[in-house]
Amino acid sequence: MRKAKQMEAHPFFTSLYAAISLSFFLQLSLASDTMTLNQSISDGDTLVSFGHNFELGFFSPGDSKNRYLGIWYKITPGTVVWVANKDNPITDSHGVLTFSKNERLVLLNQTRSIIWSSNSSKEAENPVARLLNSGNLVLEDSTSKNTESCLWQSFDYLTNSWIAGMKIGLNKDTGLDQYLTSWKSTNDPSNGDCTYKIQNDGLPQMVLSKAGITKFRNGPWNGLRFNGIPPGPVYRPVLVFTEDKLFGYSEPYNNSVITRVTLNQSGLLNLYILQERSTEWAFVAIVPNDPCDNYGECGTNSVCRIYKSPICECLNGFIPKSLQKRDIYDWSSGCIRRKQLDCQRGEGFAKVVRVKLPDLLDVWLNKSMNLKECNAECLKNCSCIAYAISSINGTGCLMWFGDLIDIRELTTENIGQDIYIRLSASEQESIHDLNKKKKLVIIPVTSIVSGMLILVFVLQIIWKKRKTKKGEHWDLPLFDFDTIATATNNFSSANMLGVGGFGPVYKVI
Repeated sequence: MRKAKQMEAHPFFTSLYAAISLSFFLQLSLASDTMTLNQSISDGDTLVSFGHNFELGFFSPGDSKNRYLGIWYKITPGTVVWVANKDNPITDSHGVLTFSKNERLVLLNQTRSIIWSSNSSKEAENPVARLLNSGNLVLEDSTSKNTESCLWQSFDYLTNSWIAGMKIGLNKDTGLDQYLTSWKSTNDPSNGDCTYKIQNDGLPQMVLSKAGITKFRNGPWNGLRFNGIPPGPVYRPVLVFTEDKLFGYSEPYNNSVITRVTLNQSGLLNLYILQERSTEWAFVAIVPNDPCDNYGECGTNSVCRIYKSPICECLNGFIPKSLQKRDIYDWSSGCIRRKQLDCQRGEGFAKVVRVKLPDLLDVWLNKSMNLKECNAECLKNCSCIAYAISSINGTGCLMWFGDLIDIRELTTENIGQDIYIRLSASEQESIHDLNKKKKLVIIPVTSIVSGMLILVFVLQIIWKKRKTKKGEHWDLPLFDFDTIATATNNFSSANMLGVGGFGPVYKVI
């Protein structure tokens, strides 16, 4: 009986064991990457992706006390890459993420009011929410055999961060317009006034705007990359360009390096990398990076060269519109033609090499023409003021019909493209005459310099020869003391000729 008594469980320990077991179960549940139909996530709970790369839960940005549902890097919790209720904060710690009756993801506040939902139009028999190791929160149907499709995903609704797997672009089928939007401040993730998106005016280009005003663009897509930017140091850009879809994304060269791009409230794009086994983000690049990156820094019909002073210069055939502004290094008014085009015989083009092509404001594109055909097409159209080949494979004719803006010379090799600026017949003749005069000047100058070099060389040879001859004529023989004493009869006074500045002078016998 005593043994049996010892085996009886005390009610206190039974309750304690049950509480510990429940706590352990909850911890296991919260450490999962999946939330099922009958589960929810409260403030303090999180989902963690399978590979422990990302975590989903509630957070407060900066000094704010408001609560938001977001996703961040597990290894650096302060680096938030997505926010659900960015425009509708929760003012307490009673927020709950759960499923609605129509099987959507919904975020509820303390009064059980919906302040955010996934807005999925698709229905599922058994929906589950899963946080992928890419940082993408997806709503799936667990009974579906199609593992590639999802009912909804957070990657379709970007905030201020662009990470691997996210796409920027436009999908005509779904109507989704995906682009980066800055936070209003470090304490407020609601939409700021800066955006970074793909703009398609015949050819896609990435455009950074602030309050609707363009601040930077990286040039049109040339088939390999965007025309105005060098290859990325840690990733390569990829563009999908069809009738129904237009989006870009990045592919890392090395999967051990994590990359992210953040658009801040000042309108600056910052690129960071996180090396394997590191817990600190390293800053790599910023855009805009220098004054020539600023949209239209030099005004119209000019080119920006960052290595020159001043950095702005009118294109061939153009002069500053305002000399007063130019003298104080204000190029905002740009340049105007020195002589207007009259579409007469003799007009031609001045080539400007290795530049970011001007903005596509008033252009015409033919994707099949080559350089020669493009030249002829522009020349026969009196309104065409410039042309360039759009693709690096040598095809695609781009023609401009208005002022040229935002051209910059690129110093990095193997990037940038050539553009041909139309000149009037008189301007073309002036350039031809100037080049001819330069050649005429170069020829005599070259001859004079060559003649002087030859003369110096000849004089040097003559001087060396004379020096050698003089040395042979004035070299004196050397005698020892005994020989000299014998020759002067031991310095006899009878042999002394006289006295000089260095002493007596003797004759020898």
